[in-house]
Amino acid sequence: MKPGPHIFNSISDLHRELGLPKPLHPLISLVDYKDVKNDTTEIGKGMILNFYKVSYKRNFKGKIKYGQGYYDFDEGGLSFISPNQVITATAEEADFGGYTLLFHPDFIRNYPLGNNIKNFGYFSYSADEALYLSEKEKEIIIGIFKNIEHELSLSIDNFSQDIIISQIEQLLNYSNRFYNRQFITRKAIHSDLLVELEKLLTDYFDNNEALMKGLPSVQFISDKLNVSTRYLSDMLRSLTGQNTQQHIHNKLIEKAKDILSTTNLTIAEIAYQLGFEHPQSFNRIFKRKTNISPIEFRKSFN
Repeated sequence: MKPGPHIFNSISDLHRELGLPKPLHPLISLVDYKDVKNDTTEIGKGMILNFYKVSYKRNFKGKIKYGQGYYDFDEGGLSFISPNQVITATAEEADFGGYTLLFHPDFIRNYPLGNNIKNFGYFSYSADEALYLSEKEKEIIIGIFKNIEHELSLSIDNFSQDIIISQIEQLLNYSNRFYNRQFITRKAIHSDLLVELEKLLTDYFDNNEALMKGLPSVQFISDKLNVSTRYLSDMLRSLTGQNTQQHIHNKLIEKAKDILSTTNLTIAEIAYQLGFEHPQSFNRIFKRKTNISPIEFRKSFN
C-alpha cells in the first residue's frame, strides 16, 4: 500500500521534522530556510499541514506540486497554503533561501482576521499561480517577516499577539495589492486566457453541450483552462469587472437572444437547450440580466 502524506497537526511537529529548535510560540513560527538541518526529501513526497503557511522562496531549483499543477520557484515568489492542503515537492537541489511563516488558525481565531482570512482568495490559488515579487516588493515582504521575527524573539507580553497579528494582516494586504499589480503587468497573458474562456463558452453553447451536460460550472471552466476557480475569477474581475459566473451568464444570455430572435422554439425548449432543468430558472436569469422576459424580448423582433 502506498504510504499517505505526512500530517503535521502542530508547528512543533514540523519543527522537529525539519531539525529546528522548538518554536518560540506554539501557534506561530517564522522559519529561515537556511536554518533547516534535516533532509526533507521524505516529507517532500507529500505532507498536510493543519495550519497556514506563507512562503517566500528564492533561488530554488525544483518544483512544488499541488494536485496536478506545478509551480516553478526558480525566480522566487510568495505562495500561500491554507490548512489541509496536500503539498508535494520535487527539488533538484535544496539550495534555496527565504522564509516561511507558519501560524495556526487558533492564533487568529479571536481576532477579526480569524473570520476575514477566507476573503484573501490567494489561499485558494494553485501553486503555479504564486505571487512574483519586484525588488521593491521583496523588500517590503522581507521587512514584514523581519518584524515578526523580532517580535517573536522578545518576551511575550499582553501586546505580543496584537502586534504580530497586525503584521500578518499587513503581509496579507500587501499581497492583495501585489497580486492586483501582477494581474495588470501580466495583462497580455491574462488577455489570452480571456480569449480562451470566450471560445470555450462559445463552443460549449454552439455545440449543444449544455443540452447534454447542463450549464457549465465555474469549476468546469477552471479545469478546462488549467487555473484555480478563485484565481480565474479574481483575474477576470481585474480585467473586465466581472467574475467567471457572470461571464458564463453573459454568454448564456447572448446565445439565448440569438435563439429567441432566429427560431420558433418555445421558451421551454430554449431553456432545455441551454442546460436548464426548469424553464422558470431560465426566465429568472434572463429577466435579471436584461430587465425583460424572454417572451418580451422575442416580441420586440415581431
